[in-house]
This record gives sequence, structure tokens and C-alpha cells, in this order.
Amino acid sequence: MASDISDLSPAERAALGSGADFWTTKAIGPVGSLVLTDGPHGVRRQTGATDHLGLSGSEPATCFPPAVGLAQSWDPALVRRVGEALGREARALGVDVLLGPGVNIKRDPRGGRNFEYYSEDPYLTGRLGAAWVDGVQSAGVGASLKHFAANNAEHDRMRSSSDIDPRPLREIYLRAFSHIVRTARPWTVMCSYNRINGVPAAHNRWLLTELLRGEWGFDGVVVSDWGAVSDRAASVAAGLDLTMPGGAGAGDEAVVAAVEAGALSAAAVDTAAANVAALVARVRVAQEQAAGVVAGGDRRIDADRAEPGSPSVGAVPGSPAAEGAGTAPLADEHHRLARETAARCIVLLQNDRDVLPLTPGRSIAVLGTFATEPRYQGGGSSHVTPTRLDTPLDEIRALAGGATVTHRDGTDRHAAVAAAADADVAVLFLGLAADQESEGFDRDHIELPADQLELLTAVVHVQPDTVVVLAHGGVLRLEPVACLAPAVLDGGLLGQAGGGAVADVLFGVVNPSGRLAETVPVRLRDTPAYLNFPGENSHVRYGEGIFVGYRWYDARDMDVCYPFGHGLSYTTFGYGGLTAEPAGDGLTARLTVTNTGTRTGREVVQLYAGLPESQVQRPVRALVGSAVTAELEPGASEQVTIEVTREDLAYWETRTESWVVEPGRYRLWACASSRDLRAETDLDLRGDVVRIPITMDSTLGEALADPKAAAALAEVFGGMAESMGDGSAMGMDMMRMIASIPLNRLTGFGMDPDKLRSALANAGD
Repeated sequence: MASDISDLSPAERAALGSGADFWTTKAIGPVGSLVLTDGPHGVRRQTGATDHLGLSGSEPATCFPPAVGLAQSWDPALVRRVGEALGREARALGVDVLLGPGVNIKRDPRGGRNFEYYSEDPYLTGRLGAAWVDGVQSAGVGASLKHFAANNAEHDRMRSSSDIDPRPLREIYLRAFSHIVRTARPWTVMCSYNRINGVPAAHNRWLLTELLRGEWGFDGVVVSDWGAVSDRAASVAAGLDLTMPGGAGAGDEAVVAAVEAGALSAAAVDTAAANVAALVARVRVAQEQAAGVVAGGDRRIDADRAEPGSPSVGAVPGSPAAEGAGTAPLADEHHRLARETAARCIVLLQNDRDVLPLTPGRSIAVLGTFATEPRYQGGGSSHVTPTRLDTPLDEIRALAGGATVTHRDGTDRHAAVAAAADADVAVLFLGLAADQESEGFDRDHIELPADQLELLTAVVHVQPDTVVVLAHGGVLRLEPVACLAPAVLDGGLLGQAGGGAVADVLFGVVNPSGRLAETVPVRLRDTPAYLNFPGENSHVRYGEGIFVGYRWYDARDMDVCYPFGHGLSYTTFGYGGLTAEPAGDGLTARLTVTNTGTRTGREVVQLYAGLPESQVQRPVRALVGSAVTAELEPGASEQVTIEVTREDLAYWETRTESWVVEPGRYRLWACASSRDLRAETDLDLRGDVVRIPITMDSTLGEALADPKAAAALAEVFGGMAESMGDGSAMGMDMMRMIASIPLNRLTGFGMDPDKLRSALANAGD
């Protein structure tokens, strides 16, 4: 039960809705304070100077793969384990709410913060984000789902309006948020800086109250992104509970003044205060439960029996935080998890002539600065001080079996080329430096640095067995790399243990199973938002609609460099026996996956659905399910079952403002990527019966498509149709021409308006 705030004054209730300082909330009366800090791939706990851009130092914490890398695992169970570890470290550092996950859609590869988001696809984003939230909150630490919503560019991010039509807004940009709120129940949601269709997210009552709480059932705290609120009273009225950071500009006095002036209801302030108090109690209860589980005790308690909040919720007795241990007791265990996770996130993009895995004993030339100074995380508010950092060069030497391993930096091209020529194989590290992509700005292009491509060209000329290892936060144009290098590994950003993970995959200690979470285009100008990014004059038009990512390339039948979901293995897999049947409001698909190769490995199975005869605009196919097999020995098989829910089949019907599963024959594909279709089957679904109301503003075609309206209009329209004929004498299709005329305009062609209204009234009976 939340702390009782009935004895608090109006000023105190208003004060509960803003921070005490940069990272903590206020302790007022019976309501304790909370510590919030950045994630999402590590705990950035600042103990000295504080800022939101990663400028000041922070306590050491495990740097797990950022979302750009983590998403390539396609594995919610693995992501949940990472979330659990993050939650434990947050507790050890006295943190109550970890600011993550970031689940905005990667609309354009130039987005500066893409490294912090999962995917271009809302299904994959939603499942991974829900697993992260489940994991973190299982440790008694609240998650903060962000950035709500449609925050898909860094350019002018505090003013720009994301101008989006209803279908893409619902089906693409809100869908992951909806899934996570409904299934994982995050304790907080962070509103974004930007405007949505002209309304600031922080002042958007439809977004923060009607949709989030009314439709989705959210029961936590809505917190602002740091500095997002420009009008505190307006934000409280919209449903924002907690304005961060605190300080003189937090606007507590303005809230009290607005209530006294009648411009803001006292009930809105009370609701926000009560929500903050409830979060404090929720954190306290969850942390006591988590501490009891860790200690092996049985100290589980109900929320109804929770003690009122203390001045500081942060340190549960018996927890690592209370004992001042920090993350040290967790460091070794979590570093091992970071290495396992990173290896599962590496994508084998190509492997011509089976250059990989490397054979121990062959001499290796390791080239590039990133081999000794790895790029492993993004820049900005999520920047973590790692507990340790594995370098690829050291880890390659550890697994090379005593073979000669030389290293040359790309700055000395002649030495690097000479080393490559003298070795049996070259491993060249390429990618983007931290200052080339970061929070706060978008990229202008998606090119690798020219000097890196020149080095690659020279190395491949003397060493045909060249492996490229890529590190980057946003998609790159890889056509030159694909044409030159026989083998390419892509890890995105892999966190502090990425060096060991890369070595594990290079030598086959780990068989790669990562899959791309976004499409790699042939050229930047092929991308869906190319002409509408990042916008101008503080507006960005989402003109591509629902055709984001692979949906766009498939609809236009365009070539891509590497498709969404792509990733190879050191073994091969066969798919067979795909079946599907209706199940409740959704469907169940089953198939058999067999390891047909010579090495043990796991497969990521992707299920896509399409409706060829759809009556609305749809993608050719869309991801509706996925599964990761167990490690399969050569010749072994696994029966894979994928449950597809109603939400993954429905589209947003703008005329009724509701979700609709269209009836018809759906085609299902079991795939190894969005372009690698391994098995298919068809399934008839009854779907929803939706009757669009026919009014005088409806067109004749719409009316005639409705059985009741068509029958009612037949007598009224019959005589007019006969007088018009079929239009053949005029060289046209008369019915197709007049089908687009609204009924109320037909009166100008001699139709009786009273008879029309009467017919429509009868049709509505």
C-alpha cells in the first residue's frame, strides 16, 4: 500500500512531482526518496558531479552489449538474464529505477541514438524490451520504458514534431510500448522530448493518460526525460507524474499557483503525488522480497503490508547496497555473462570459402586500432564505466594455440599490408569511432571511413583469406566490404567482454547464431525515410507510413546488401513440416528444425505472415513470431512451436479506431531471414466482422460494398443507373467513375436527398 499523503499540504504534494536533485526524488513526510539513473546496458551511477551526457565519471559497472548488439541475439530469455544482472548491480549501487529499455523504432539508419534501440521491427523490439523489463524488475528495481514516443531522430529533438498518420503511429511506433506495458508492467514510463503531431509528449494528455493508462492499463509513474518539461502545470494536467531533474526550475510553485488560479485541478496534482508515493512503496516491497530471495529466506510480503517509505528507499537491510559492497562481488559472474551474451550477438554476415572458423596454429595478422582500443558502447547518457575491458588482440592470442599473432594499426598502412601478406590469415577490425555517432546528433551518411576501405582493398589484394570484424552503433553501407572480404563478422557494439566474444566466434569456440535486427541497404538513398529525415523547421514527416525497414524493401522488391534477420552459421539447418492452426484469437505454428551440418549450433527461426488478398495496405510479409532452438548436435532435430497473438495479426482500422484482424487466407513463412524463406503454408482465419457506418459522406462505392446499404439503395439508385448506362458510348467505365462520388453529392445529379437519407436509415436498422 502506498504511503498516506492525506496529511501533506498542497505545496508538499506538488513537490513530490519533481526531483530533489539530478538523480533523486524528494523525501517528503512518509514518502521516501528514490534514486534513478541511466541504463540501459549498464548502471551509470554518478557519485560526484552529475550530468545527463556522460561527461562526469561513474561507478564501475558491467557494460553489457548495448541494444544494437543485444537485439542481434533475437533471444528474450538471454535478454532477461542480462536484465536480472543489471537489476542486481543497480541494487548493489543503491539505484531504485534504471532508465531503460529504449524501444524506439530505428526509422532511419542515420539516427544518432540507434545504438540504444533494438530494431526496425516492432515485434522484435517489443519481445526483447519486455524481457529486459521482466529481468530488471525481478531484482526489485524499476524499469523506465523510453522514450515515449516517436523519438526517432536526435536532430532538434527537444522541439521537433514527429508528424505521423494513425496507422504507422499505432502499428509501428507505439506497438512495442503497448506490448511491454501490457505484458511486463514497467514501473515507470519516460516521456520523450519531441512533439507528436504538434503536441509535446510531456503535455500530451491523449498519449500519457487516455492511451497509456486508459487503453493499456499502465499503473506506474510517468517521468519526464531530463529537461523535457517546459510547462509543469500543463504536464501535470496531461498525466505526467514526475518532472526530472529537480532544482530551482522544477516548477513546484507554478503548480501550486495554477491550482489556486483554477487553471489546474487539485485532483491532477493529487493523482501525480499518489503515483509517486505508490512507486516508492512498490520499490520498497520489491527490494525486500528480492533481498529475501537472495538470502535464501522467506521474507516475502504483500504490498498491503508494506511499511511507509523511509527517507531513503535505496538500501534494503542485508542487500549489497546496504553493506557498501558495490558491484565487486558480482563482477566476475557478470563479466562471464557479458562474454556469453556478446558471442550470441555476433552475426556472421558471410563466409565464402569457409574462411571461418580459424584453425589454431595458423599465423594471424590482426589489423586496425579497434583490435587494441575496442569500440564497445555508444556515447552520451548511457555511457558506462566498465568493470574491465577485454581487448580483441589479447583474446585472439589466448586462443591462437601458440601461433604467431602480429598486430599493426591502420595508421601505418604499409606495415599492415606487409603483415597481412606474411600471415596465413588477416583479421581486420573496421567501424566507427565514438565521435562519429552519438546521442545528440544524427549522422549525415552511413559510410565507413575512406581510409578504412582503402586499407581493406590493399589487404585483400595480398591476403585472400581476410576476415573483417565490424563495430558500429548504426547501420553502415557494407556493399564495398561484402564485395572485397570473404568473411565478415558484425557485432554492432558488444560491451566490455566483446573482445573475448569475437575471439570465441573467430576460432569456433562459439558457433555464431546472431541475426541482423535491421536491414543493411545497398545505398542510403534506398532507405524508406531518405527524403523525410531528419526534417526541417522543427517538423519531420513520416511519409513512408507503415513501410519501415524490410517492409519498405519488400514492398518495392528492392535489392538489399543484407536482409533483416540475416545471419549465417558454421553449420546448416533444414526446415520441414510447417503447419498452422487457429488458436484462440491468434494461431499456432509448428515445424521441425534439423541440424544438417557437421557442427553443433543453434538456429533462430523467424515466422512471417502476409495476407495476399488484403483489402487494406499491408506489407508483403511481417514478422509475427520467432524462436531460438537449443544447441543442436549434427543430425539432431527440434520441434519448434510459435504462438502468434491477435496483436501481431491485427491492423489499426482508422474508420472505427479499433484493432481488426482481417478475415481471409493468410500465408505463413518459416524463414532464416526476411528474404530466406524456408517453408510456407496457408491458413484461413475468420477474423473480425467490421461494419463501417455508411453516412451521407460515404462514397457510392463504399455504400454498395456494404450489403445492407447496397440493398437499401438499390431502389433509389436503380433508375438513375439505367439512365446513365454503362458509359461504353463515352469510352469509360461509368460505375468506376461514379463510385468515388460521396452520396451527398449525388443530389446534384438528380437523386432525391430525402430518399437517400431514408435508405441509409433503413440500412442502419
